Amino acid sequence: MPHTKFKTLFKLVIFTFILGINSLAISQNVTLEQDPNFEQLLNEKRKINASITVNDRWKIQIFTGDNENAKKALLAFRKEVKTYDATIVFQTPVYKVWVGNFKTRIEAERNLKELKIKYPTAFLIKPNK
Repeated sequence: MPHTKFKTLFKLVIFTFILGINSLAISQNVTLEQDPNFEQLLNEKRKINASITVNDRWKIQIFTGDNENAKKALLAFRKEVKTYDATIVFQTPVYKVWVGNFKTRIEAERNLKELKIKYPTAFLIKPNK
């Protein structure tokens, strides 16, 4: 029986010790230094995310094909035209290059007319609608 009391007492001491270490670790203060530009970058990211919509905006598709050629088309477009957003979208089995982010069809059609000079196969799309 004395051996059992010793085990119980030993477990209690170990438990108290571990609890004391945990409470010591929890009660320590942590100082976090944040780059002053972080909030500004985060706000910019939020603005960009809010403006990126797929469902309710018109796009112009300028390329359809394989991944490598889609990348080339995207890079060439970005070098030539700086005024439009452009991205590659994968829709099985092809890659597509979509440009623009137009609220109205009329706005998209005006821009399509300009882009057709360089990209004669370009056409309007409204994804997921």
